[in-house]
Amino acid sequence: MIDKRPATILQILRQTFAMPEWNERKRDPFETLIVTIISQNTADINTARAFERLSNRFEIKPEVLAKIETTQIEEVLKTAGLYRNKAKTISTVSRIILKRFHGSLQQILLRPLEEARKILIQMPGIGPKTADVVLLFSAKQYTIPVDTHVNRVSKRLGFAPTDGNYDAVRLSLQSLYDPPDYLAVHVLLIAHGRRYCKARHPLCEQCPVNSYCPSRGLWDKK
Repeated sequence: MIDKRPATILQILRQTFAMPEWNERKRDPFETLIVTIISQNTADINTARAFERLSNRFEIKPEVLAKIETTQIEEVLKTAGLYRNKAKTISTVSRIILKRFHGSLQQILLRPLEEARKILIQMPGIGPKTADVVLLFSAKQYTIPVDTHVNRVSKRLGFAPTDGNYDAVRLSLQSLYDPPDYLAVHVLLIAHGRRYCKARHPLCEQCPVNSYCPSRGLWDKK
């Protein structure tokens, strides 16, 4: 028997949350990569501030960021957490892209999904989520990035094994939805996790999909 919960839940989330307008346009892949690196373990507002300061100071291109001192990048990223590590990553991947790929990510992103993911993940400081964000948003490749919200919500909904690692969650979600829905799944599960399915105190009574959630009310007993 086909489980209709995933489709029903996605439909409800579409009605509950508006998809951001920026999801409708294709992003520059290198800018997406830099923003995603900055966003690691950082709140959205601080990510936006740090990226704005970086882009106001330097042109966001590999040939530019590869040639400036890492300390200059650190200076403008201080509003983001772990700014020294992120500055080093940005400098390193910029040099790699400039040297190995002639300053363009396109020859990577045009490859088959798993091959492109492998190449991106091999770069220092780029993990599976960062690679998947670039592939989904800038290459329109069919993958679902799994951040902390997607991980938590999908497990509570029973869409992924509770002890599943990154790829187990990603592949479980991808098995439940059609590829054209992957972007919406990613964006809407994040929105749901932020507003209702919070990490410590989920708002189960207010949750728009609580009648379909096997974890409903579990936190009331803790």
